[in-house]
Amino acid sequence: MAQEMGFRLSKQRKVILEELRKVKTHPTADEVYDMVRKIIPRISLGTVYRNLEFLSSKGLVLKLGAPGEQKRFDGTPEPHPHIRCEICTAVVDVECDIDIPDIPESCAGGFKILTTNVEFVGICPKCQAARQ
Repeated sequence: MAQEMGFRLSKQRKVILEELRKVKTHPTADEVYDMVRKIIPRISLGTVYRNLEFLSSKGLVLKLGAPGEQKRFDGTPEPHPHIRCEICTAVVDVECDIDIPDIPESCAGGFKILTTNVEFVGICPKCQAARQ
């Protein structure tokens, strides 16, 4: 797959991608680092950050989070909606099929739409229970 896309899938990239695809928790780079260190103990945090950015730029992982927010990563690269807890910042996939509407070209202000990222914001069940 990587060869067809014009880059090499190094051991570090392969392990990062495999570990990210095993979880549905949308981990931060630090959490990915903790996961990968169990397999490659000498890997650096900087290497994990660089490779997550690289994998994201190649469309192999999704990078989630608005500017100024801590980024989370998703091993499922196809665009799909997420729900983020406003309190604990947990991110989960929307688990039902919903149609994400296309924006008519006339409404896009001259932009060429490349991808869609839909994120709902709410309060997760755990944080709701803690509030009561």
